[in-house]
Amino acid sequence: MTIARFDNPTDMEPLVPTEATRDLAPQASSLIKAAAELGGYFAPETRQAVADLVRSMNGYYSNLIEGHRTRPIDIEAALVQNFSSEPKRREMQQLHFAHLETQLHLERRLREEPGLDFLSTEFICWIHEKFYSLLPESLRHITDKDGKTYPVNPGQIRTYNVHVGIHLAPPPVALGKFLTRFRDFYGTYRQDATPQAVIAAMAAHHRLAWIHPFGDGNGRVTRLLTHAWLTQIGLGANGLWTLSRGLARSLDEYKEVLAAADSKRLNDYDGRGYLSERRLAEFCAYMIDRALDQINFMHGLLDLRQLEKRLLSYCAVAEQARELPKRSGVLLRDVMLRGAIPRGEAARILNVSARTAQTVIGDLLSKGLLKSPSPKGRLTIGFPGFICPNLFPDLYPTGSPN
Repeated sequence: MTIARFDNPTDMEPLVPTEATRDLAPQASSLIKAAAELGGYFAPETRQAVADLVRSMNGYYSNLIEGHRTRPIDIEAALVQNFSSEPKRREMQQLHFAHLETQLHLERRLREEPGLDFLSTEFICWIHEKFYSLLPESLRHITDKDGKTYPVNPGQIRTYNVHVGIHLAPPPVALGKFLTRFRDFYGTYRQDATPQAVIAAMAAHHRLAWIHPFGDGNGRVTRLLTHAWLTQIGLGANGLWTLSRGLARSLDEYKEVLAAADSKRLNDYDGRGYLSERRLAEFCAYMIDRALDQINFMHGLLDLRQLEKRLLSYCAVAEQARELPKRSGVLLRDVMLRGAIPRGEAARILNVSARTAQTVIGDLLSKGLLKSPSPKGRLTIGFPGFICPNLFPDLYPTGSPN
């Protein structure tokens, strides 16, 4: 089989599926509306607690897409950098921690730099540098199909050729031109919350993976960049959903449509670029469908009435088993609904003395069910990993090992 070698940015045209825009627009509009509705859930403090949980979940599913399953118990340890002494488990934890920290820094930059050019080569390399600088040397290399090993330097564009399936990515000498074209074209959409911008973001997901600018880590960087774009145009719903869960749960299809969009033009009716416009449109349709599916999933999962019921049910069982102090559920429900409460109100909510209330607070803080910035600070809700199966069923795959 003859494999095409790409050395000119025109080789990755079309960059958006122009002919299919009208067909894709209604679904993209539904995505925009659903994300806006989801973003209004909860008081700010409770919303942030859920977003922290979803961010960690995003790392889990991003690892899963790359073929790495991190156990929830190891994720909990990784969050406080308590890494296993067993090499393989430690590497999985380090991958999770690196993703989490990179996403945290990315979201901070988006908040603090409103005009950030997140499609620039500099920013794309910054994502890669942030992620790989947190990994040990054992995870900073790649071995090609011939068994030759190359280093993966944080934030550095690759200096060698790579195959992705049957796709031979652009040669190193041409990567600068491809990335400049990527930024110049998609940059015209980067501030808009329109159906066209959603379609462009999904198309860009494929085209960046197609360019394959790094020796390794391209999938992670691409997913984080898509997350940045959707967040920047207001579709992040304050961090309450993640696309990676949808991609991981349909991984075979994701890989199939991603590879299919590498196809060259099918016939005279398949657009005017070198690559297939039809296959790119199918990829965009898949991505928008997965995004909408995940937002709808989180709408159902975060329904306040049902969430409150699950919290009280969990606490009732835990209190009966003496795993939680009596009336913990009443206090936790109040904190979750209000977002934050002064410590002094806990005694009234619990209907106990101030001293007993402090004991209950201390126990719930130690378990991570309550959080506070200081010994006298306000109380906010926490969602530690052990409560997730009860409070947020199906967030992780059924039967995930502890």
